[in-house]
Amino acid sequence: MRLTSVEIETATPATDQIADLTIARLIAAAADGDAQACYELGVIWSTGGHGLDCDLIEAHQWFNLAAARGHREAAWCRADISDEMTAREIAEAQRRARQWMIEQRKSA
Repeated sequence: MRLTSVEIETATPATDQIADLTIARLIAAAADGDAQACYELGVIWSTGGHGLDCDLIEAHQWFNLAAARGHREAAWCRADISDEMTAREIAEAQRRARQWMIEQRKSA
């Protein structure tokens, strides 16, 4: 799945149900090791997409997971949002990413 550009003038917000389904599908793909899904979750959280509030800690976590799986653009995005985060927030995002990886290994 890839994010595509939309014309802002004609775009309509996704319904909550569609947004929830999209996020659930991305999380499932991320659990299967899909770096692009991790990246897209980072984009959603960093921009407040799909009706979610912007959460840089959550975004950093997903960009970190994508970067760990070889996604170059995710590494750049992670570095970019890090400039807007405190050291404590970055540490929390890294902790969450490590926890996600541990939980995925246990379920495999």
